[in-house]
Amino acid sequence: MTASSTQANATAELDLIDRLAGLAAGSATHVLRHQRDKVAVATEGSYRTMFDPALPGLTLTERLAVALYASRLTPSAELAAHYLDRLQAAGADAETVAAVDGTRLEAVADARLRAMLTFTRKLIEKPVEGDRAALLSLPAAGLSTPEVVTLAQLIAFLSYQARLVAGLRALSGAAQGEALPSDVAPPAAATTRPGDTIRINGFTNEVLDWKAWLDVVPVDRATPEQIAVLEESHPKAKVSDYYLFLVHQPEILRQRSAAFNAIMYAPGGMARAERELASTVVSCINGCVYCASVHAQRFEQLAKRNDAIAQVFDNPRTAGTTAREQAIARFSVALTEHPDRIGAASLAALREAGLNDAEILDGIHAIAIFAWANRLMLNLGEPVVAQA
Repeated sequence: MTASSTQANATAELDLIDRLAGLAAGSATHVLRHQRDKVAVATEGSYRTMFDPALPGLTLTERLAVALYASRLTPSAELAAHYLDRLQAAGADAETVAAVDGTRLEAVADARLRAMLTFTRKLIEKPVEGDRAALLSLPAAGLSTPEVVTLAQLIAFLSYQARLVAGLRALSGAAQGEALPSDVAPPAAATTRPGDTIRINGFTNEVLDWKAWLDVVPVDRATPEQIAVLEESHPKAKVSDYYLFLVHQPEILRQRSAAFNAIMYAPGGMARAERELASTVVSCINGCVYCASVHAQRFEQLAKRNDAIAQVFDNPRTAGTTAREQAIARFSVALTEHPDRIGAASLAALREAGLNDAEILDGIHAIAIFAWANRLMLNLGEPVVAQA
């Protein structure tokens, strides 16, 4: 048995997501999920890294308080129960636990924690409002740049966790949830051609750059571990503000990159163009201009057309050139906006449009990872016009 298969088997036995989603070992959904073992391993690795007591910077109690608060706001009953138990076990004082669990921000006595929770609320509820002023409130409260990175990654990861748990519970039939419309309007006539520049509602398929609002790690000062993580993450990571900022916490970035790459690039399952379509829908719903641009371009590269992208930019709730695309778009919106309302009934329209459960799982993964990605891009920096 290889080291990777041993790690995957350990994850299958101990996986937090399996437990919170109510997946019995050997059940159909459990087996299906672990066919994407790289995603499962990286997801569990992210969780363990985020809540490692030895992680420098934010205390474990601070991280668990943020996790509980974010889970209550989302809301995710399963995550909230888990993080409440962990926060109490970590020895947090009863007054703080009660204030966080009741989402009573004004009752949190510690000013540093209160600043972190204020930032958490913005990222969970309206990530598009997480502007530079919101980010700079954290250094003003005493957080170092690596601590800001930890906090942002943690909040974004919790957004991913909540949608992944909700999607898996729906796949397993654990909750009925809200049925999504299965009737679709006739596909709209194409108004764009491949290669056309699209600018609609502030979104574009043009190439953009991204600039961090706080200090990045200069490559010539990076540690060997940071260099290794950059090289694992993306071919252009060493010249990207995004990666050079996140590498302040290299192990968190390592796990996040492993999850992202396994979700977006794995062969089989949902067509990669459809994953890019779901990602673009989520990015538009969350208001992430940069992510929408990148994944609109990738959809066009893979699908050899951009008509669906123009529809997403115009109205992601009705987008899609086929019944299948429309079902993917509608489910992407629903899981993004209201993970607590997703259940088995919410998948009916996808199945009616011809998606099998392996394809639906890939869609859930893509939607969930962009709950993570959008919150980083929106709240740590801003898109800028690419330099020629």
